[in-house]
Amino acid sequence: MLPSAMPMILLHRRGVAGSARMLTELRSASFIGAYLLVWAAFGVGVWLLTRLSDALLPMGARAPAVAAILLLAGVYQFTPLKAPCLRVCRSPMDFLLTHWYPGVAGEMRLGLEHGLYCLGCCWALMVVFVGAGAMGLLWAAVIAVAVLVEKVLPRGVAFGRVMGTGLIAGALLVVARPEIAQVLSGKM
Repeated sequence: MLPSAMPMILLHRRGVAGSARMLTELRSASFIGAYLLVWAAFGVGVWLLTRLSDALLPMGARAPAVAAILLLAGVYQFTPLKAPCLRVCRSPMDFLLTHWYPGVAGEMRLGLEHGLYCLGCCWALMVVFVGAGAMGLLWAAVIAVAVLVEKVLPRGVAFGRVMGTGLIAGALLVVARPEIAQVLSGKM
């Protein structure tokens, strides 16, 4: 999710520039580190749940789990929970103006808060990436580009809804053709 956070990171860096170079670097590192901490904690949690479900579910039960993950991610694209989080991610200047805190501790708080909004916006796609087993480099690039388009381009919200429709269609396709779940994860 880091590429889609670059507008916020660059804007933040401009905001802290001007102080001593070492302090600027420390403030930026605190902000970025806190942001990454949110995503790392979530990613590890999803990964652990995925490994647990892989251990508990028989091989043939993978397709319903993948279909459920795709359906959940697709439906989430249309929920009122996603909209405010996406709005924050699409408007980094507004976020900085309303959530700025002084000092290095403030930078960490800012990074945590922004990370939580970003997580609220994109957690379902991360679950698709990890939980559905779509962890190849190609899938990582596809999801990263999709998140970037949704957050940055003028018609990103509409794109997110199209993506949601595609995820729901993908869930139905996996239900109809369970072998697609294995293709998604690259396991044949």
